[in-house]
Amino acid sequence: MTAAEYDRVPQVVGADYESPLARSLERIWATKPGLLGWISTVDHKEIGLRYIVTAFAFLIAGGLEALVIRVQLARPNQALLTPEQYDELFSMHGITMIFLYASPVLSGFSNYLFPLVLGARDMAFPRLNAFSYWVYLAAGLFIYASLLAAAAPNDGWFNYVPYALREYNPGPNLDFYALGMIFLGISTTVGSANFVVTFLRMRAPGMSLNLVPILTWGTTTVSVGNLLAVPSVSLAFFLLWTDRQFGTHFFRPNSGGHPLLWQHLFWMFAHPWVYVVVLPAMGLVSDSLPFFCRRPLVGYAAVVVGTVTTMALGFGVWLHHMFATGIPFLALAFFSGASFAIAIPSAIGVFAWIATIWTGRPVLASAFLYFAGFVVMFVIGGVSGVVTAAVPADLQVTDTYFVVAHIHYVLIGINLFAVLGALHVWFPKMTGRFLNETFGKWVFWVVFVGFNLAFLPMHWTGLLGMPRRIYTYPAGLGWETPNLITTAGAFVLAFGILLFLINVFASLRNGEVAGPNPWDAPSLEWSTPSPPPPYNFPVIPRIASRHPLWEPRLGDRQRRSELRTGLALDHGKEALVTTVLDAIPDAILKMPDDTPAPFIVTLAMSAGFAGLLLQAWWLAGIGAIATLAGLLVWLWPERELEQRAGTPR
Repeated sequence: MTAAEYDRVPQVVGADYESPLARSLERIWATKPGLLGWISTVDHKEIGLRYIVTAFAFLIAGGLEALVIRVQLARPNQALLTPEQYDELFSMHGITMIFLYASPVLSGFSNYLFPLVLGARDMAFPRLNAFSYWVYLAAGLFIYASLLAAAAPNDGWFNYVPYALREYNPGPNLDFYALGMIFLGISTTVGSANFVVTFLRMRAPGMSLNLVPILTWGTTTVSVGNLLAVPSVSLAFFLLWTDRQFGTHFFRPNSGGHPLLWQHLFWMFAHPWVYVVVLPAMGLVSDSLPFFCRRPLVGYAAVVVGTVTTMALGFGVWLHHMFATGIPFLALAFFSGASFAIAIPSAIGVFAWIATIWTGRPVLASAFLYFAGFVVMFVIGGVSGVVTAAVPADLQVTDTYFVVAHIHYVLIGINLFAVLGALHVWFPKMTGRFLNETFGKWVFWVVFVGFNLAFLPMHWTGLLGMPRRIYTYPAGLGWETPNLITTAGAFVLAFGILLFLINVFASLRNGEVAGPNPWDAPSLEWSTPSPPPPYNFPVIPRIASRHPLWEPRLGDRQRRSELRTGLALDHGKEALVTTVLDAIPDAILKMPDDTPAPFIVTLAMSAGFAGLLLQAWWLAGIGAIATLAGLLVWLWPERELEQRAGTPR
């Protein structure tokens, strides 16, 4: 469909959410009631909310694990946990926070917001979207089932060999972890592919690549990174599983294998993963901070370039996790230089946010406070990261609590403050009600003080020489006071998260009712009711600028977006596909109906992975056959797939 052909297609003029067209679309797109409808839905908004709720459940689990760890380390020579229990607990804490909370919660926001901010009816592959969530949930439960079996992963989230090999770790602990991570990698891979295609082909007409929101750039960038990085860690865990199950020797040095192969494969994935849990969070802040500064983001193009460059350079710095492994000096020099260089594109966002605040008229709402706190976390985490980029400094602080402090500021601090701020922003859109603003500000200060009280002293604990991964320590080494402060801070932070959840539940019942655009924001999602209808938009909007709802106040008389005039696409579930660069209408495609097939396939895959864990090969075979059968049901055409290109309505 060319632009001229699109212009010849009859357009609906003056469409709104109370029109007969809207009621017709509601019937077409609405999720069916009941349990079957809940299981079968492919609505991106429902899936996004499920991601967020599930990720917060894992956040609570990981937080409780952390509190037990901090009680154990509050004083010297504590005996609350045995060494074995401590190993399992700190391993589960790391796995939970890094893989089951930090990235999935951002996927939840992106799932909810992507079609809304891009002017689309749904994601490119709605059934694949549902499948990615069900697999994420199943993989998380698979890993947590190890606790019920008293065999939780016990070699850290990094899972270094040779400690992870069968001769040193004979139980099923690490089989749970290896298979669970392969399972989780399926969710990450299919979700990433969906984000990339949605970004490239599902944008509203006129929304060229220089007009899309920063959030979509951040999520798409890390999705491309996931497609390149997840195969590395999936391969590593598969090779480890074969070493443990069948006696292969990929990582056994006495049989020709090499333990450092694990570290290379793992960190080729795990260092880019740092940016997976950071760049979408930066996108949330970059898109919503201008709401409260009453002006567009400063340096949009520079922030986009910085986002993409950070992810690209992230693939070239994995070796700085291995500076102490005896690698050649030339490699040390190269990767140290790359680790310093990545600070440049990463810092672009900081200057853009500060400039936006400085040149705007900030409104000190709860969300703004969280975003300001996010900038503080970003700077502290970034500066401590520069320390570890210097080889001599890294050799001194590696495997100490200095590194623990750094990763908590980067992986959790940056992520958590962006997420809590974003919830204040989009909670009204998701639920139709505000979070309590006054209470929210008090909660912010509790969270901010608690987080820094918990993790800032860890820098000094590490510089005093306290190793990480120890379950207790003797008295008289100068570690008592900072550890006690850290434990107190952890409980203050946990109390702050509890207060935040209380605010959420109370606001769901009694919060002030929000209108379509309570923040007077400029992006497309705020042109919809709160919460949005299943079909998102009564007509597909046509976009002419980066801030379609602010066009009159920005004085742009040449460009005007059309939000109530466009294609209705009401002949069943339909979506408009546009070209990659300039978002010129290209085709009208049929979208799939709701189906329980993704849920059924996930159950079948879960049975297969359980069979692999238990060495019940018959169960693994049944799971594989059931998975193939479920995929056949999923992909079997219910009716002729239609592609309506420029067909008059």
